[in-house]
Order: sequence, then C-alpha cells, then structure tokens
Amino acid sequence: MRTRIQASNRVEFRWSTGSLKTLWNRLGMFLILALLCIVLSFLSHNFLETTNLLNVLKQISIIAILAAGMTFIILTGGIDLSVGSTLALSGVISVMLIGKGVNSVLGLLIGMGVGIMVGVLNGFLTAKTKLPPFIVTLGSYTYVRGLAYVISGGYPIVLNSQFIKFLGSGNIAGIPTPIYIMILIYGISYFVLKYTMFGRHVYAIGGNEEAARLTGIKVERTLICVYAISGLLSGLAGVVLAGRLFSGQPTAGIGFELDAIAAVILGGTSFTGGVGTIQGTIIGALIMGVLSNGLTLLDVSYYWQLVVKGVVIIIAVLLDYLRK
Repeated sequence: MRTRIQASNRVEFRWSTGSLKTLWNRLGMFLILALLCIVLSFLSHNFLETTNLLNVLKQISIIAILAAGMTFIILTGGIDLSVGSTLALSGVISVMLIGKGVNSVLGLLIGMGVGIMVGVLNGFLTAKTKLPPFIVTLGSYTYVRGLAYVISGGYPIVLNSQFIKFLGSGNIAGIPTPIYIMILIYGISYFVLKYTMFGRHVYAIGGNEEAARLTGIKVERTLICVYAISGLLSGLAGVVLAGRLFSGQPTAGIGFELDAIAAVILGGTSFTGGVGTIQGTIIGALIMGVLSNGLTLLDVSYYWQLVVKGVVIIIAVLLDYLRK
C-alpha cells in the first residue's frame, strides 16, 4: 500500500511540475510584462498615459519588425547579425533614388528588394556552403554597412517624399502609422507560421534538420526563403525608419540586431530552433520597450540603460537555457 501511495505522489508531482512548466512557457513572459507595467505605473504617473503608451509602441515598431524576421531564422536554428546593416543600406538606397526622381512607392519597393537580395545571399551561403550562419551574417553585417557608407558618402541623405514620411511619422485616427505596419507584419507572420506548410517546415528544420530532409522537406530552399523574409522585413524597417528620421542614414540601425535577437529569445523562442511563437516575440519586444521607456521616465542615465539592456540579453539567454 505504501509503495502505491509513493508512486501516486510521484506521478502527481511530475504532473504538477509539467503543468507549471507548460503554464510558464505560455504565460511567463506576459506575466513579467504585466508586472513590469504595474511597477512602472506606481513609480511614474506618466507611464499609463495614452500618449506615452502609443509612444512605446511607436518606439518598438522598428525593432519588432526586425524581430519578426529574426523569429523565422532562429526557429530554424540560425541567426542573422546583418539586419541592422541591411536596414541602413535599404533606407539609404531608397531615399537616394527618391531624391533622384523615382516614385515613392517604387522607392519603397526597391528598398525592400535590396533587403531581399541581402537575405537571399545570406540564405544561399548558409544553405549551400554549410557555413555557420553566425559567420555568414557577421560578414554581411560588415560589408552591407560598408556599402551604406560608400553610397551615402558617410553623410545622411535628406528625404524628399511625403509618402515615406507618412509611413514613418504619420498617423491614422491618432495612432502612429508604424504601429499599423507592425500589427500587419505580425498578423501575416502568425498566419504563415501557424497555418501554412511553409511554417511547419520552418519548425521541422529547427527541430531536426536531417530528419526534415529525410521526410522530403526542401531544407535549402526553405532556409533561403527564411533569410529572404528577414531581409525583406529589414528593408521595410529601413524605409520606415528613414521616414521617421526624414533622411537615409548610414549609421541607422547600429545595435538593432542585438535588440531583435533579445526580443525573440525573451519571447520564448529557443536559440537552438524548433520552439517558439511570433506572439511571444512581440511580447519580448514590448518588455524591452516598456523597460527602456520606464527608465527614461525615471530619469535613469542612458549609460545605465545600456547596462540594463545588456543584463536583459543575458537573462534572455539564461531563460532559454533553463527552459531546456
């Protein structure tokens, strides 16, 4: 009888532990975000004002768009360090062409096309040569930024397009346009990852690339598409940021790749791939945005904000380790 009771207790303990782990994986980061918002609302009476909350969403929109593309890549077990540089190059080329008389919509599409080309090259080198994605994208992180400096001469290029300015700084019904763009990107990304065959292939490759190949998944083609998606969203983010800054700047996006990676990992996506959700990524981006905004409202030095951001990135990786 005692043996049966002990066995029953072990089963109950295992079930409880498993349930808590599942609950944490689903709601843990959301609860942290809610707790962070509650604490900041007490520390600063301005935090919960509508204007400030909209400002938080606007500020995270660029990082969130980059993080959406990064989610696809990290789900496959890869990484892309070139998103910030691609953002800068796309913004510079788009603004420069518009200044030379190119239609604004066409300039936007060309900027996104530049991002796709960088992404396809990254994906091709990663998939075909089997080089580690860290090394491939570290190289593109450097040469793409260099191209942005070469094309712009190292100076900002003034934007001459009301359409692009509207994308970056306009608003619809009192809500900044970048927020609408961010919501659209995440809606499409959610649908692709959850309801399409391509999304299932992304998860399968991250879970076990060799097993995915043996089941008939075209791994190389999927990887190229994944990096192309990241490049596309980096290009879009570059043009939107140019609209916010009223210029194409070769220095734009420096350090954005780390923020995007941190948002993805904070959102529950595993660094080793195969596990994660796009809705988790937006929560991760919100945590970083709310934290940065709160520290600013509390008049914390920018230098200390960098320290906090670095600690958050380490915690994000640690949480990924503990989840496994």
